[in-house]
Amino acid sequence: MKKITKAVFPVAGLGSRFLPATKASPKEMMPVVDKPLIQYAVEEAVAAGITDMVFITGRNKRAIEDHFDTAYEVEAELVARGKDELLRAVQEVIPKYVNCIYIRQHEPLGLGHAVLCAQPVVQDEPFAVILADDLIDNEPPVVAQMVEVFRRYQCSVLAVQDVPRSQTGQYGIVSSTSLEPGVEQVHGMVEKPSPEAAPSTLAVVGRYILTPRIFHHLAQVQAGTGGEIQLTDGIAALLQEEKLLAYRFNGTRYDCGSKLGYLKAQVAYGLKHEDLRDDFAAYLASLK
Repeated sequence: MKKITKAVFPVAGLGSRFLPATKASPKEMMPVVDKPLIQYAVEEAVAAGITDMVFITGRNKRAIEDHFDTAYEVEAELVARGKDELLRAVQEVIPKYVNCIYIRQHEPLGLGHAVLCAQPVVQDEPFAVILADDLIDNEPPVVAQMVEVFRRYQCSVLAVQDVPRSQTGQYGIVSSTSLEPGVEQVHGMVEKPSPEAAPSTLAVVGRYILTPRIFHHLAQVQAGTGGEIQLTDGIAALLQEEKLLAYRFNGTRYDCGSKLGYLKAQVAYGLKHEDLRDDFAAYLASLK
């Protein structure tokens, strides 16, 4: 019985849809209320019992490493000012027992290549892949739900949700049959099909649990448009020799890779923030 102890965070992307905000700062460090997107993603992994966080980084991503490191000057200043609550927030960004590992992706060769870069650390273990752009709100968190599915089936699991047929061209779309409520066996996968050609409206979103065999297939994948190696192509090849599941997760997803999704997340998380929700709700009501 294999356990999931490692999560891969591909964070080398340029974040071009949020320029100029992301010109010098990683898109993963953009805050939703008072925490950056990457912290929500890491917290989700920790809640699933994962202890090794593998960040696939690129140029201008140093802020991510600094965020999960000890900030001695900040902590000293907070101690001097008696800001105990803020001090705890800074010190508890990540639990002490969690390991952060950083691997540089030297060229932007796509999501599949970013995952392949993690092979020296992951080796022959199953692992999670978490895209911080997809902020998913639920308790228990989605990765914990997927780890439970993996525990029972011991095979790769993709997080999926139904999308409007008009949007199939934005996602990898699976064809599948039901195994149990919420869990389906995948028979095929198409990257960004037109609405007319899509085999279903079941779209893969930014959470994966993958067996280590994926590395073999990613190493064989030919680069496609823009010279990128697609994770979807590697998963499609994996499907030819291993069982693959689609999991209809419980939770509300905010596509923080888009400006509208990011704004929706700000509102939703602002309304549930303990210190802000009442005043924020009153402000929003005043806008009607």
